[in-house]
Amino acid sequence: MLDSVWLIKGLVLGFSIAAPVGPIGIVCIRRTLSQGMLNGFAAGLGAATADAFYGSAAAFGLTIITDLFLENSLYLRIIGSLFLFYLGYSTFIAKPAHKSESAYQDGWIKACLSTFFLTITNPMTILSFGAVFAGLGIVGTKGDYISSFILVGGVFLGSSLWWFLLSGTIQLLRHTFNYQRLIWVNRVSGIIIAGFGVISFLGLL
Repeated sequence: MLDSVWLIKGLVLGFSIAAPVGPIGIVCIRRTLSQGMLNGFAAGLGAATADAFYGSAAAFGLTIITDLFLENSLYLRIIGSLFLFYLGYSTFIAKPAHKSESAYQDGWIKACLSTFFLTITNPMTILSFGAVFAGLGIVGTKGDYISSFILVGGVFLGSSLWWFLLSGTIQLLRHTFNYQRLIWVNRVSGIIIAGFGVISFLGLL
């Protein structure tokens, strides 16, 4: 019974962290529209994996990892901002392909790794986990490794659930987007993603 409680808390935590639409959401939507649900969902799984990593640091009380990321937050945010600029530019100039969705199987790993890197270079995520942990009353897992593992597993599943729902919903609308519309999706997505990079960089100042 107690284990199921930790699982539910992890699901709520992972879902609530992933749900706000940000650059990862834009990437997921754009990849789903241009390359299909599996590619979009793979992008979401990259973020979910990073969420689970940060959730592990918080749940297991890994202060060494937490301090390491926070002490180097300036450098990580610079790297993350530059990566957003690059991702925005490459998205803006990308041309929709006419190939079938099966042709993008080799792109799933790239989609996953790019969003993992984008999420892991945002040290503010771990602060978000700390705040939500406190808000949900998630305390006392330190030393209880079974509960911590279940909690982190719930975080990953909750985050993955959001990306599955998002990519699945966009997949239902995919047939309404022709080649010309996909070009505009790429352009608008590129501008928005680069805009997040600008906001992130200005935050450093």
